[in-house]
Amino acid sequence: MRLLVWLVRAALFFLLFAFALNNQHEASIRWFFGHEWRTNMVFVVLAAFALGCVFGIMAMLPSWWRQRSVARRRRSSDDGDDSSQLALPTLTPEHPPRDGI
Repeated sequence: MRLLVWLVRAALFFLLFAFALNNQHEASIRWFFGHEWRTNMVFVVLAAFALGCVFGIMAMLPSWWRQRSVARRRRSSDDGDDSSQLALPTLTPEHPPRDGI
């Protein structure tokens, strides 16, 4: 199974590498006031992907912070109630952990 996962990873890497090699022609991005950025197309695609990741993370941050503060409030309210709750039973996972992509 691990061999299959590594083969999928290698195939994905080589597909992306071939994509980068096929997109080496020059592209130009025209900004405002006559400013122009000239670079290889693969860098334009990489920059668009990186900006999308940054905007996605920034959009999720308020929700993450809100959930974290709710969890922190619940944990602080549970700590002072009863000392018998400190020894929680350990749960064994139903399935073993998987090695994903």
